[in-house]
Amino acid sequence: MLELIIFVIKVIQAFIVPICFVTAWSVIFMVIWSLWTATRDSVKTAKQMHQIPCSGCQFFTDDYRLKCTVHPSIANTEQAINCMDYQANTNPYLY
Repeated sequence: MLELIIFVIKVIQAFIVPICFVTAWSVIFMVIWSLWTATRDSVKTAKQMHQIPCSGCQFFTDDYRLKCTVHPSIANTEQAINCMDYQANTNPYLY
């Protein structure tokens, strides 16, 4: 009986080592893939957000209560990327 238990333990050990090896490397691969995907998506979102021209517009107030005097509902959003009323902020000391 004791020999049977020892044999079963040795058989289980023979399978556990490769299973743990594959499982550990799978977890490492999934973590790396997850980090890569999160980084890629963050860069994509940042590139899109940098296209929003509101901060350089003449009508942008930089006030949290009223961000834009022309289109306050779409100021600093993706809808403002192609704003038809955009006018570059000029230096008031030039006039």
